[in-house]
Amino acid sequence: MTAALADLNRTTLPAFSEAVGETFELAPWVAEAAWAKRPFPSVTGLHEAMMGAVRAAPRERQLEFLRGHSDLAGKAARAGAITADSRSEQSSVGLDSLSEADFARFHRLNDSYKAKFGFPFIVCVRRHSRDSILAQFERRLGHDGATEFAAALLEVFYITRLRIAAKVTGEGMPRVNGRLSTHVLDTHAGRPAVGIAVELYEFAGEAAHRIATAVTNADGRTDRPLIGDRPLPIGRYELRFAIGDHFRSRGIEQGDPPFLDIVPLRFSIAEPEGHYHVPLLCTPWSYSTYRGS
Repeated sequence: MTAALADLNRTTLPAFSEAVGETFELAPWVAEAAWAKRPFPSVTGLHEAMMGAVRAAPRERQLEFLRGHSDLAGKAARAGAITADSRSEQSSVGLDSLSEADFARFHRLNDSYKAKFGFPFIVCVRRHSRDSILAQFERRLGHDGATEFAAALLEVFYITRLRIAAKVTGEGMPRVNGRLSTHVLDTHAGRPAVGIAVELYEFAGEAAHRIATAVTNADGRTDRPLIGDRPLPIGRYELRFAIGDHFRSRGIEQGDPPFLDIVPLRFSIAEPEGHYHVPLLCTPWSYSTYRGS
């Protein structure tokens, strides 16, 4: 259930806390402090007021707040003993269905991290692939205490910005979503390539998992973004274009088998809120790409 910003700007503290109090993990004091800053000019302003309460809190209270977060893929998560928001977020990247080996790896990393920093590893999982989460874990274990404390608070910013965007509607929504799109241009004919089957794969280790399929329309584009209405998970991807069938349908001699049949484009995403446009320019014998806008 969502709340309108205009209503939150004039509501009571109990109603305000009920609407957004769980945004910050087990820390109702954040909503209480933000309520005193009303009216908020925008949904982004509401989130900034809540983050401002965290930043202004004494160090010990900030540390207590960070310690209130659950382990990623931890025992509590496996038992379902975490908040509804955390459960939904962790399941979105499959952390609720890990193999025993992967669970053991997360368990070891969680223990090493908490032993060094004194609070759980915090990352906005909706902005990452599983590979990227593990890479973050390994990299951030090398931080000093002050650097990692700041990194954890930055991840809280990303997590709660997504939660507020899901809970509140109104003017000035925070930018939380990215978009991945493509189009195919038949440069041999000098026109968009219609009817090209497109597959999108995400890599986990060396294994590629198909996460989207589409067919190009009369403009050589897909009817919908390949990923949209959510952050683009940081990670490695591959687009595969079935251009052999397209040129075969045009009656162009390509050889048997064709010189180019399935064209793969491997790329990475590093900006979850960005727009990645990955086009294919092709002939029966060549292809190229670039990052468009």
